Amino acid sequence: MRGGRRLFPLLLLALLPGLCHGREPAPGAVTCGSVLKLLNTRHSVRLHSHEVKYGSGSGQQSVTGVEASDDANSYWRIRGKSDNSCQRGTPVKCGQAIRLTHVNTGKNLHTHHFPSPLSNNQEVSAFGDDGEGDDLDFWIVQCSGTYWEREDAVRFKHVGTEVFLSITGEQYGHPIRGQREVHGMPAANHHNYWKAMEGVFIKPSLDPAKHDEL
Repeated sequence: MRGGRRLFPLLLLALLPGLCHGREPAPGAVTCGSVLKLLNTRHSVRLHSHEVKYGSGSGQQSVTGVEASDDANSYWRIRGKSDNSCQRGTPVKCGQAIRLTHVNTGKNLHTHHFPSPLSNNQEVSAFGDDGEGDDLDFWIVQCSGTYWEREDAVRFKHVGTEVFLSITGEQYGHPIRGQREVHGMPAANHHNYWKAMEGVFIKPSLDPAKHDEL
């Protein structure tokens, strides 16, 4: 028993660095301004983009799904339809329209009436410059409560074309071998659930320096 008592503080100290740096998911809402990765819960791949353009369809920057959890090209910033409609640190409401801006290229998650290259669903691309695109960059967060909670699986429904952000498992060959096609589907199903994963979550605070790193 005495040995157990001595070991407990040591175990707690070993866990503290991970807790302090937020490596374990903490409950709470996803907030405006947060930068995160999104996991498709059906296929266990993260939403991803890169400076590789589609060879067909729109020819815009491609959006894919990747298995790796540590790829920096899988970070997206949460923004409102306008900068004033989604103040930094404000929890995102279920039913709210947002933009997802790819951090490394500054382009927004986008869809339009082009066929996707592998499944012939609706193409999803990354579009715009420095976070500014057009009205086909808006997605409604569909969730069951008041706010988009980090631990919940949610859907993203496109405002302009009413498709859901989806993955059904088709894989690309060269030059992005093994990456999955991301596309829009008209029906809500198990292929279009997404969960917030790694990222920097801005806390609701008057102090913009405060954030919770995951």
